[in-house]
Amino acid sequence: MPCSCRRGWVRHIGAMAIRPILRMGHPVLRAKAAPIADLADGATSELIRDMTETLKDADGVGLAAPQIGVAQRLVVVEIPASRLADEGGAQADQVVHQVLINPEIEPLDDPERSALGWEACLSIPGLIGQVPRWPRIRFRALGPDGRAIEGTAEGFHARVIQHEVDHLDGILYPERMTDLSRLMFVDELQEHGPPATPGETT
Repeated sequence: MPCSCRRGWVRHIGAMAIRPILRMGHPVLRAKAAPIADLADGATSELIRDMTETLKDADGVGLAAPQIGVAQRLVVVEIPASRLADEGGAQADQVVHQVLINPEIEPLDDPERSALGWEACLSIPGLIGQVPRWPRIRFRALGPDGRAIEGTAEGFHARVIQHEVDHLDGILYPERMTDLSRLMFVDELQEHGPPATPGETT
């Protein structure tokens, strides 16, 4: 799912901007992002608008602020209903749209239990890998209005949130993989299919 904007350029649509997405190897993607302390200055609202538009332009399902070079703890999630249905999400009948500021997550089951699933990343274009994640999580965060929000997620929804929160801690999905033989190019997976898997749970 590569970004369609040129690297290093910012495209403007009205008051919003589509920002270039940083790729693996950029130092901002390796650093731990700082909490957002002030929501009243307007900068966070502008960042949310730009991230939402950038995510839409890149045809992704999640984006973290460090991916556009802003080392702050902010995540935007946009999962279409069709994707949730395909991936077995609990809310397969509706679009998931979330803005999570300073998110925190915890497993709802045994933290040693994980499920394998395929993940791609806008910062690692062209590649895909099988990553173990908690099947169900609880998340807490601030919303764009500064109010505390709390909820649960499972399946693909939970996977997307965990993937994006990892970005806030300087972690890219290959670092979570337990078997690098399941890291491959998307077009090779589409042509040849996945390798034999050890099972859906680890």
